[in-house]
Amino acid sequence: MRIQGKKMWIAGQFMAAQLLIEEGVIRQVLPYGAKEADEDYGDNRVLPGFIDIHTHGAYGYDTNDARPEGLREWMRRIPEEGVTSILPTTVTQMPDVLTAAVASVAKVVEEGYEGAQILGIHFEGPYLDMDYKGAQPPEAIAVPSVEQFQMYQEAAKGLIRYITLAPEHDPDHRLTRYCASNGVAVSMGHSSASYEKALLGIANGATSMTHVYNGMTPYHHRNPGLVGTALRVRDIYGEVICDGCHSHLAALNNFFTAKGRDYAIMVSDSLRAKHCPPGGNYQLGGHDIEIGEDGLARLKGTSTIAGSTLSMNKGLKILIEDAMVPVDAAINSCTLNPARCLGADRTKGRIAAGCDADLAVLDGDYNVIQTWCRGKKML
Repeated sequence: MRIQGKKMWIAGQFMAAQLLIEEGVIRQVLPYGAKEADEDYGDNRVLPGFIDIHTHGAYGYDTNDARPEGLREWMRRIPEEGVTSILPTTVTQMPDVLTAAVASVAKVVEEGYEGAQILGIHFEGPYLDMDYKGAQPPEAIAVPSVEQFQMYQEAAKGLIRYITLAPEHDPDHRLTRYCASNGVAVSMGHSSASYEKALLGIANGATSMTHVYNGMTPYHHRNPGLVGTALRVRDIYGEVICDGCHSHLAALNNFFTAKGRDYAIMVSDSLRAKHCPPGGNYQLGGHDIEIGEDGLARLKGTSTIAGSTLSMNKGLKILIEDAMVPVDAAINSCTLNPARCLGADRTKGRIAAGCDADLAVLDGDYNVIQTWCRGKKML
């Protein structure tokens, strides 16, 4: 299979090129028109497939549901927004619910599925701060425990690759150090940690921060907290929800200006309501939520934000066109940077020989024309 385009994102820039794809892998990158192509995308943009490392669900399904058929449907359909890799994300719940959730993901990975690739599980909670829990159910929040986490990881068959926790509640940073030394990226979030406590979290192995600006103390010039840490420590990854509602467009621009092109990660933090008709009754962590006209989810009857319904291609448009983020930084945030954060950048997040043929083809208005998941056309 040969595909080509005049605007392929290669080495941090657009160039005309042709890709030779065999067995789901890019085997060779050639000049545009080198040989007759099976697909020619002309002036449409060909990007590495999007990688969403923080997403709870879509199409009426939530990771905590533990329904293999729902997860398979999600993976099959999510390429419609250019997503080719994903970390199904849990939400704080009781141990039996979380154990079933991660075991269900492991079952699907073991038995097989089509569409976007499951790179692992994002374990968001239950090791969070009560004051900054957001929509996470307070009755299920727990003190970080290596022994309990080992139980979850065993149920997940080693698939937990990324964990969100509040560093100030991790005794002696024991769980942080355990995860960091066992291939699990630690992200600080839903936390009231001071700037100094956040630095200790980084020193003990944390490498990322969960949905910066949300679920943490607001930035103050005399108490910078986690937001100040994210802006000051440039070589730690930081997720950010780019729907223009969770964070002001100016705040998005500030974040990307501080992080540069290599450490910002766009996430959807999407809920089961994404790609569902307006209205309907939904839950998050066993609590009722409602979807506003702005696309935000909130705990029912409150102003507490509970997640988004953001599509990744729309997030990219918001970053570039509205928040005025440089194109290279915006594209890296949903391709190369999440791959590097997970240690998967040898085969993911890039258009290069030896990488998986994960591609998102976008028109001039960021609509997805075609998505390729490991060399297979999905739309």
